[in-house]
Amino acid sequence: MRTPRSQVSRRDFLAAGAGVLGAAAVLPAFGSLAPPTRPATPRKAVGWGMIQPGSTVLEKFQVAKACGFEGIEIDAPGGPPAEEIAEASKQTGVVIHGVVDSVHWSKTLGDADPQTRAAGVEGLLAAIRDCKAYGGGSVLLVPAVVNENVAYADAYRRSQEEIRKALPLATELGVKISIENVWNNFLLSPMEAARYIDEFESPAIGWHFDIGNIVNYGWPEQWIRTLDHRINRLHVKEYSRKKRNDEGLWKGFDVQIGDGDCGWPRVMQALRDIGFAGWATAEVGGGDEARLREISDRMDHVFAM
Repeated sequence: MRTPRSQVSRRDFLAAGAGVLGAAAVLPAFGSLAPPTRPATPRKAVGWGMIQPGSTVLEKFQVAKACGFEGIEIDAPGGPPAEEIAEASKQTGVVIHGVVDSVHWSKTLGDADPQTRAAGVEGLLAAIRDCKAYGGGSVLLVPAVVNENVAYADAYRRSQEEIRKALPLATELGVKISIENVWNNFLLSPMEAARYIDEFESPAIGWHFDIGNIVNYGWPEQWIRTLDHRINRLHVKEYSRKKRNDEGLWKGFDVQIGDGDCGWPRVMQALRDIGFAGWATAEVGGGDEARLREISDRMDHVFAM
């Protein structure tokens, strides 16, 4: 049976009045609460090779700090002595937040040669140890390269088998192995990338998401939302589809952070949606202090979007 319109109005009015009174009764309890805080932004870092000024480890740390960077990412094995890193960090407050495996391109974990793969695992283990010695928490790894001699399925299987050999050390030392999306013809969709990580069933492996590398064949915000909590670190660079189309594939990278097609407002919203507030390292052409300050300012600009 349909309720008369006049009765509905009266009920709504009385219910609304009760709601207002109820809200007024509880308002004082919330009066002392602080206003909502602004979502945390990524922590800015710079690549070691981008810092041209400085002849010592300490001087390079000082330059990074002066230009507004909190952290540095460095290649390992093969980096500076850990003692110098520790002293420079102590004096400046700048830290080595993570390292890049320095042998993963030459000793790929998906290679058909067992000796090459074994050398790649040794390099990864060394990078994990160096990362721990530097005080970092993540080792960037390119897990495999697919080409005419290395089949996709073989690269998938072999690389997982080899990475599993390094997981016990990574777990013991509290260093996360972080897979990066690069132009290696491998892990070409975010759903597959997520699956690749999940199949390890280990908290010691995650993803080092390169924002600019995706733009040629995808949309960064889609990858971010799919990878979600698996993202451990970020690489920050730009890519222009127009320059790619007009000048060639690799020319797409010849654009400053914020001036390409990364879609930073969407990227930052996606990062906020997944609660990311970790390290983000610039991976662009470095230079003198003026150039590094420009990069730092550009990162601030896009992070605020």
